Amino acid sequence: MHVLLQHPKRETEIKGPRTVGQLLKRLNLLPEAVLVLRGDELITEDEALKEDDIVEIRPVISGGS
Repeated sequence: MHVLLQHPKRETEIKGPRTVGQLLKRLNLLPEAVLVLRGDELITEDEALKEDDIVEIRPVISGGS
């Protein structure tokens, strides 16, 4: 699957079907620290990903005034 990571911006290919949780573990990312999107859809850790999926991983940003 094609993975687009933001902050720092980079792209990578990951082999095989896996869940979002397995993907994040493979990339050493904490599930609480990122949002994972497939197209326009926010997906959860237990969501199955296919070999031909394109996913984007964005950092969670919090703050306020």
